[in-house]
Amino acid sequence: MRLLLVEDDHKLSNQLKSALVSAGFAVDQSFDGIDGGFMGESEPYDAVILDLGLPGRSGLDILRTWRKNKTQVPVLILTARDAWQEKVEGFKAGADDYLAKPFHVEELTARLNALLHRSKGQTGGSLSVSGLSLDEDRQCVATSTGEILSLSGTEFRLLRYMMMHPDVILSKTRLTEHIYDFDSDKDSNLIEVYIKRLRQKIGKTLIETHRGQGYVFKADD
Repeated sequence: MRLLLVEDDHKLSNQLKSALVSAGFAVDQSFDGIDGGFMGESEPYDAVILDLGLPGRSGLDILRTWRKNKTQVPVLILTARDAWQEKVEGFKAGADDYLAKPFHVEELTARLNALLHRSKGQTGGSLSVSGLSLDEDRQCVATSTGEILSLSGTEFRLLRYMMMHPDVILSKTRLTEHIYDFDSDKDSNLIEVYIKRLRQKIGKTLIETHRGQGYVFKADD
């Protein structure tokens, strides 16, 4: 899943990016409100972490503009302002969740996962589809027989995105856009390599190939 982190504190932003990448996310950074506002509308992010006190343009102004322009990406506000009035203002602007500084990275990660699950119509704390249960903390997957399968970072991001979009045709371009950050080498042909590796681990029947269109992760009927 690909995130946009809009935070003007470079040290904090870099620390958060490192932690979120380790947690299995692809992360793009913006350090001001102008670039952050543009990136949020121009790139296909799965979620945005948005600070309120940004140079150039406030986080609330960015969020209001996104919602006015029908940009429905889930947004978690991250800010030092913890008064309840600020939280209400953020929610009225269209925020989906709110986390005040200081905070624990583990809480941020847990909130992001819950936010992403809800945005994709998933219920419960874990991601389970077609007999597979994805452990988003350990970045591995359990089969219906209880076997635990280890995953590389890219395999984990790819499988998580596909499990969050079951029975949907996902093109190589779309998959590439959501499992790599902006600066990565986005060679869509590599998707074929990682699909093959996933099939070797979870079985060939769960991921179907639709010629000329992409791949489908099959959910149980």
